[in-house]
Amino acid sequence: MGVPPSSATRAAVILPWERPDRHDDARAAEARLEEAVGLAASIGLVVVCQAVLLLRARKPATLLGMGQVDSLKETVKADNITVVIIDSRLTPVQQRNLERALGCKVIDRTALILDIFGERAATREGTLQVELAHLEYQRSRLVRTWTHLERQRGGFGFLGGPGETQIEADRRMIGDRIVRLKRELEQVRRTRGLHRQARRRVPFPIVALVGYTNAGKSTLFNALTGASVYAQDQLFATLDPTMRSIQLPSGRRVILSDTVGFISDLPTELIAAFRATLEEVAEADIILHVRDVAHPDSASQRDDVIEVLEGMARSGTIEQDWQSRVIEVLNKADLVGGRDAVGARPGNVVISAITGDGLPDLLAAIDERMTRTMEVASYRVPLAQGAAMAWLYEHGEVTERVDHEDGAEMTVRLTPANRARFELQFGSVVTCLRDGPPVAQ
Repeated sequence: MGVPPSSATRAAVILPWERPDRHDDARAAEARLEEAVGLAASIGLVVVCQAVLLLRARKPATLLGMGQVDSLKETVKADNITVVIIDSRLTPVQQRNLERALGCKVIDRTALILDIFGERAATREGTLQVELAHLEYQRSRLVRTWTHLERQRGGFGFLGGPGETQIEADRRMIGDRIVRLKRELEQVRRTRGLHRQARRRVPFPIVALVGYTNAGKSTLFNALTGASVYAQDQLFATLDPTMRSIQLPSGRRVILSDTVGFISDLPTELIAAFRATLEEVAEADIILHVRDVAHPDSASQRDDVIEVLEGMARSGTIEQDWQSRVIEVLNKADLVGGRDAVGARPGNVVISAITGDGLPDLLAAIDERMTRTMEVASYRVPLAQGAAMAWLYEHGEVTERVDHEDGAEMTVRLTPANRARFELQFGSVVTCLRDGPPVAQ
């Protein structure tokens, strides 16, 4: 299914465009085409032809009109193109007919993204997720015109009969492999769940980076943590989540999580396969939505990220009030004249991850958001429970302490997540005396 990443592979990128109702139609189409070219280039394809083809109506047989197909066929022949990328979702029939008409390999947006993910997956979990997505996609492609799929294998033993066709056997084998992969991924999810439980016992609040691919999440992650996560000016530079601890100006420690980048029309196979990765976002106390303010289609990219998160909320993967935990981080201000040229609004922080400009403001915003959500609670802690007292001092703000012969009465400000973690770990040995009002904003 995939295109081998070879520098000698000459490709054409074609964007079928059928959104004339948008006011910024021409700019949006060019931005989408540029993104598709970037996707192709990121796996070593040499793009020798790129074009936006306006569609009056989607043709069931080929998607494109016959005149457009004929013109594209001439281009393929003249430029010695070996693969044509259609930046849309093709049905199996449309893909087969276009390959026949053009005389070369044709892949759609989904196949291209799957190829990129397959090349970038580095961990066992990422490899499993990509293989599952590939197989889910391949199972829908088994109508293609491989000659061996038209033959039948004879029955065996006493059953006789015409036997099963090769296409049925292929579908069955893929189905069996999908079942095994889902079983392995479920084990990965259970393991990840155990890791999350361990973090709750440690515990530190989670701050998750989300955003459109190539928005600069990994660069920001490296700048805040001093880590060396792979970060390049390319789409989907990193796939697997990475976590590091950082210290905020108040002295609190949080865990920063770098997640997979989003993209418009993200294949449904990948959304399902990468559920375990996206669950890290669901566990986050604060979500940093990193945006590339220098990108001409930054507003549309923001909408695409929100659409994915809203889909997670509808499916119950993330809480419905997830937007209350979001801080928008407007990155790459250095490419548009600096932070003053962008201008921050309430709920936004303008930065340049590459130069470090604005990072102290971002850390302060995280600190302020953590404080804003804090609750006041009082606990009676036995004097013998030094670990519980130390926990409250490290992860909360102890505002009052009164010592008694049998223990200490401690009034403390905690985030809801930290309070839940504390009571989960020490609830059997401490007594909650009273709840106070939330900390004033």
